[in-house]
Amino acid sequence: MSPTTHAAARLDPRSAERARGWARRAPLMPALIFMIVVTQLPFLFTIFYSTQSWNLVRPGSREFIGLANYAAVLTDATFLTAALNTVLITASCVLVSMALGIGLALLLDRGFQGRGVVRTLLITPFLILPVATALLWKHIMFEPVFGLVNFVLSPFGAGNVDWAAQHPVIAVVTAMVWQWTPFMMLLVLAGLQSQGRDVIEAGEVDGANRWQMFTAITLPHLRRYIELGVLLGSIYVVNTFDTIYMMTQGGPGTASANLPFYIYQRTFLGFDIGQSAAMGVIVVVGTVIVAMLALRLIFRSFMAGQEAMS
Repeated sequence: MSPTTHAAARLDPRSAERARGWARRAPLMPALIFMIVVTQLPFLFTIFYSTQSWNLVRPGSREFIGLANYAAVLTDATFLTAALNTVLITASCVLVSMALGIGLALLLDRGFQGRGVVRTLLITPFLILPVATALLWKHIMFEPVFGLVNFVLSPFGAGNVDWAAQHPVIAVVTAMVWQWTPFMMLLVLAGLQSQGRDVIEAGEVDGANRWQMFTAITLPHLRRYIELGVLLGSIYVVNTFDTIYMMTQGGPGTASANLPFYIYQRTFLGFDIGQSAAMGVIVVVGTVIVAMLALRLIFRSFMAGQEAMS
């Protein structure tokens, strides 16, 4: 027996169980301490800075002002515009990517020659760095004179559009959809391949057509996978910075700026540490609330599915 077990044996049962619990958790303490130092301490400093009036171009201007930065941020029209852009870009990217992912997953779920090669090619966009994706779409696809998109649309009279300048949100969302569709496709494909074939065969025996089997059998089975994909995609897409920075610089003006990019502008271009910290705290709190509500919804859906199966 180990020394810990010997010591626990001499204690009362409750103390012995507590000692064994700490012995099991002790190896995890370094990782927990590292996570707190790396994630929570910077956030606490951010909260502290958000209560300060501090602009780097005015030395000695730092002073405590309480919640005034939060009041200023919530009445900032540009911040509200960036928040609306964040919701629009995130919702458009996630929903369109999920719809395309479902369609591609249904195609890949069928057996055909060369399916492995096709699956590999479809996954490739997700493996490309976001910066490279943004540059590819900006200089090859959306370039106003030599871009492939204008070349394809030129027979229809729409071949001279500067997409990044005239339609910046559409350009950004298109590049992000191209990158995130493979992730959604793989997630839905995993759900399709976990579906029992006996259920499909039973639907065919009952005379259901493909659309009826998809809406009544396949789609309910995929619900948890779709919800998980929407949640993970939203968490990652809402923090998008590199695609916007490389494609539009948040412009024209702030037409395509989302919250992360606007916070970057206020911090490193406006040097306003106090208000940018307040923006960061608001974004983190909002993201955590939405993620918690989404996780609760997914958990309830999972429990309902387990009860239905039992």
